[in-house]
Amino acid sequence: MTITMYGITNCDTVKKARSWLASHDVAYRFHDYRADGLDADRLNGWSGKVGWEILLNKASTTFRELSEEDRLGLDEKKAKALMLAKPTMIKRPVLELGDRVLVGFKPDVYQEAVRGK
Repeated sequence: MTITMYGITNCDTVKKARSWLASHDVAYRFHDYRADGLDADRLNGWSGKVGWEILLNKASTTFRELSEEDRLGLDEKKAKALMLAKPTMIKRPVLELGDRVLVGFKPDVYQEAVRGK
């Protein structure tokens, strides 16, 4: 199974998740979506699996800096457009494990997910 982690390199949660994977000898590929971007198909795939509400990090600095107009009336279409325009609004990290998608980092969830890899 191919494992890919999506996030940004300077995020503390991403650093913790990468460290956890390394310490458990889990091979993975890292995709920095600030540097390398993110396509709509991938975001739509994640959204279909976990929901756009889980993906959108309303606590992020980027989201909080949005205008009131951008934050009001938030629906799936608007949220996806915002996340594609400013990927740092996506909760981090996003881990793809074959068909599964994990959002955020919790060691016990990672342990369970990689156990059967």
